Amino acid sequence: MADQFLLQPVGYLACPVRVLDRLPKNYTDSDIRGTITILPAFAAALDGIAAGDRIVVLFWLHRARRDLLRVHPRGDRDRPLRGVFATRSPARPNPIGLSELLVEAVDGLSLSVRGVDVLDGTPVIDIKKKVGQEQRPAGRGGEQSA
Repeated sequence: MADQFLLQPVGYLACPVRVLDRLPKNYTDSDIRGTITILPAFAAALDGIAAGDRIVVLFWLHRARRDLLRVHPRGDRDRPLRGVFATRSPARPNPIGLSELLVEAVDGLSLSVRGVDVLDGTPVIDIKKKVGQEQRPAGRGGEQSA
């Protein structure tokens, strides 16, 4: 079993939000628009993403604390401390964020998206189509590698 993993960004998010206190607590509360720019090495991975798609984006929350294991849910000090695994707090041992975004446009390596709940410059570590949007051939339950 590996003790460490190497992740590399596949792209970065650009958006108008640069300070934490201006972010919504969750993508479901957001109408913020942004642009995900995919690195050229991953251009082929965008094949099949189109305007109108809902995508699940995994972000590396590069400015999040990694030393907290208990937090007040949603930052509300009136609520009791909970383990970070029982919350959506960005503070966690591996600060991976998950957002469901609406693709408004695709232009080369750029995805215009809506529903942003992370800061400008946040690295993207993966993108997946929302469950239920994949096109599967009849009689097959999974996707095949090319």
